[in-house]
Amino acid sequence: MSFLGRVRTSPRRLVTLGVLGGSFLAAMEATIVATAMPTVVDQFGGLAHYSWVFSGYMLTSTVTTPVWGRIADVYGRRRPYLVALAVFLLGSMLCGVAASMTQLILFRALQGIGAGGMLPLGMVILGDMFSLEERARAQALFAGVWGVSSVAGPLIGAVLTESASWRWIFFMNLPFGLVAAFLVGRFLVDTLREDRGDVDYVGAAVLMASVTALMLALNQTGVPDASLSPTIVKALYVAALALGAIFVALERRAAHPTLPLTLLADRMVATTTLSGALLGIAIFGALAFVPLYVQAALGRSAREAGSVLTPLLLGWVLMSIVTGRLLPRVGFRPFILGGLTCVSLGFLGLATVWPDSPMWLLRVYLGCMGIGMGMTMLSLLLAVQATVARERLGVATSLGQFTRSIGGAVGVAVMGAVVAASLPPGSTDPALLAVGLHRAFVVGAVVSVVALASALLVPGGLPEQKTTSV
Repeated sequence: MSFLGRVRTSPRRLVTLGVLGGSFLAAMEATIVATAMPTVVDQFGGLAHYSWVFSGYMLTSTVTTPVWGRIADVYGRRRPYLVALAVFLLGSMLCGVAASMTQLILFRALQGIGAGGMLPLGMVILGDMFSLEERARAQALFAGVWGVSSVAGPLIGAVLTESASWRWIFFMNLPFGLVAAFLVGRFLVDTLREDRGDVDYVGAAVLMASVTALMLALNQTGVPDASLSPTIVKALYVAALALGAIFVALERRAAHPTLPLTLLADRMVATTTLSGALLGIAIFGALAFVPLYVQAALGRSAREAGSVLTPLLLGWVLMSIVTGRLLPRVGFRPFILGGLTCVSLGFLGLATVWPDSPMWLLRVYLGCMGIGMGMTMLSLLLAVQATVARERLGVATSLGQFTRSIGGAVGVAVMGAVVAASLPPGSTDPALLAVGLHRAFVVGAVVSVVALASALLVPGGLPEQKTTSV
């Protein structure tokens, strides 16, 4: 019997709808507060710490991702997903009633803990319920939901803030989240294996401590008005490295490791994880700095800065659908190579854009990047899910999500440092900012080309689903 059991006896479409709905909320929360923060700052103050409203969410959602994956492999998918969703909704409700900036930051961190489980476990549930060909189409919808939520978040946040209150950004999660919880809780059938092992809580704690130190250091690197001193930032990097070494030593001896290092012995898992991490460095940098380039360097409106990402969104969603239909017949490697080629071409084009370049050219390059993202993200996910055993599907799927998030944090930190190095202290000169952002895009182009080179190591063919551990 499969890990999840005979899920075809349950209405898979309803479970899929519930998972997609919950994942949309979790992904959107990473960006939805952006347009509401000026209003929140006016009400609460705390301008010096407002960035932690974003960073707290991203930090906790990233550090808990691999732990949720292991928990799902031990306790099944249904209960951990519902717990993660409950934590997310509790955090949403508390954010909506927050009475200070400190409370909002803490409750956003609680939200992130739930989101750290909802996103990877949603992908795992879909991976369990469907065959490879069906899974490609289902995960294409998931990729589309992620892409739409990334761009729709700020727009929805602006509408709710202007028409009602910023608090409804969080309250709106409650009815939709409860519907998602009902669908997954009522219709998902979960069957546990007898030899499922246990959770290595010590290893999980060390991993989370290491990643927390790394994320905090990255968040403060290259920031002119950083709240932590350079000495503390350096100490955080050292702590992250030391804790990481301890984690590796613990995992080698653990009977049931949180993040089995043997997964990386599989060539498909190792190469796709590397390519995904490099892709995260490049693409998250684009999402973070292209709107800044349009608004601050080009002097365009906030609406234009947001809409410039529309071609990337459309390319991402449409190509995810196309890839989902063709991938089972073509294989993973052509789509991974083709997608990273498009991302590299888009970034190389972006690195040639200057303030006197036409806006349509910028949109073309972003559209090319979106097409590449639609091809690559889905292919990397399905390549891993079709390679590992079902009893390791949770931890393997979360590994991909985890490394891309870390890559994104690295990308934003590095590109931010490049931009900051181009500006004198306290300067906001658009011309100098344009130079700094141009250099950041060059960095993204280099990283995307390296990601393409790493994808040459990805095995060809279409692997069959394994039934034993890697």
